[in-house]
Amino acid sequence: MAQKLPLLGLTLSELQSVVKNLGMPRFSAKQIASWLYDKKVFSIDEMTNLSLKHRELLKEQYEVGAEGPIDAMRSVDGTVKYLFRVGENHFVESVYIPDDDRATLCVSSQVGCKMNCKFCMTGKQGFTANLTANQIINQINSLPERDNLTNVVMMGMGEPLDNLNEVLKALEIMTSDYGYGWSPKRVTLSTVGLRKGLQRFIEESDCHLAVSLHSPLPLQRRDLMPAEKAFSITEIVDLLRNYDFSKQRRLSFEYIMFKGVNDSLPYAKELLKLLRGVDCRINLIRFHAIPGVDLQGADMDTMVAFRDYLTSHGLFTTIRASRGEDIFAACGMLSTAKQEENKQELI
Repeated sequence: MAQKLPLLGLTLSELQSVVKNLGMPRFSAKQIASWLYDKKVFSIDEMTNLSLKHRELLKEQYEVGAEGPIDAMRSVDGTVKYLFRVGENHFVESVYIPDDDRATLCVSSQVGCKMNCKFCMTGKQGFTANLTANQIINQINSLPERDNLTNVVMMGMGEPLDNLNEVLKALEIMTSDYGYGWSPKRVTLSTVGLRKGLQRFIEESDCHLAVSLHSPLPLQRRDLMPAEKAFSITEIVDLLRNYDFSKQRRLSFEYIMFKGVNDSLPYAKELLKLLRGVDCRINLIRFHAIPGVDLQGADMDTMVAFRDYLTSHGLFTTIRASRGEDIFAACGMLSTAKQEENKQELI
C-alpha cells in the first residue's frame, strides 16, 4: 500500500494544486488550510465542511501528517525539551521556553548539521537529512503547549539556510493569514550566514534575523565555526549593510562568551569595528558545556562588563537568560542519545 502524503506543511498554493488534481472546488483549499492551521485537526474526518465524498477522496492519497513528540525532558525552570521522530530512526528536538507572558519555541530544520561548530552538540552528529515543511511545522502543531506560543526561533538542530526551500514554506505558513497568521516579528531565523541563502531569506521573508558571530576575528571564528572558511563574517556584515533593519525587522548577532577565549575587552573593541554603521543588537549567551569540548562559559561579571562596554559605545547589547541547563536545553543531546540507543538495539 502506497504511503499517504501529509497535508500539514503544505502552503495554500500547494493545497490548491491538491484540490485541483482531485477535482475538488478551488475554495476547498482554504477550508483545508483552516482545519490544519487554525483548528489544528489530526484527521481528515474532522474536516466536516468538506463533503463526505471529498473527504474520502482526500483520504485515498493524503493524511493530516501530525505526530506528537515521543519523549520530553523538563527543567526545574519550566523549560521543556521535546523529541520528535522524523522518518525511520531519525530524531530532532524542539525546546519550549516559557517566561512570564512570553513563550518561545526553538524549532529544528535539519537532522544533524553540516556546519560542525566546535561548541555545538548537533554538529557532532554530522548531517543526516533536511526536514520537510511538514516536519518543521509539526514541531509547532503537535506541541502540547502550542496555544501558549508567542514566539518561534529557528535556532534548533541544523542550519536553516541550508534547507531554505522547506524553511521558507514553513515561515510562510507561520506568517500568512491562511496559516497561523503570526506577525513576522514573532519569528526569528538564526544562521551562521550562508551568503546566497542569506540574501534570499532577507528578500523573501520579513522575519527577524540572528547571525551566529561568536568571534569578530576571522581566524578565531574559523576555529570555532568552520563555515567561516566559505562564508566570512566580514562578507556577511558587508552584505547586511545593503539592507534596512531600522524599521520593524530586527537584526541581531549571537555571541556565545567562552572563558578566556573571546570575553576580554579587545574583543568588544573588535566587535565595535566590525559592526560600525550596522543597525543591530548583540545577544551575549552563556555557554552550556557539552561533553568532549574543552570550552567553558565566561562568568557573569565578565559578561556584564562586556555588555556595558558595548552599550556605552552605542551598540545595544543584552545578556540572554540561561534556561534549561539541567536538561542540556541546547539542542543535540537528547536526539544523539536516542540515535545511539537505536544503534545498540540493532547490533
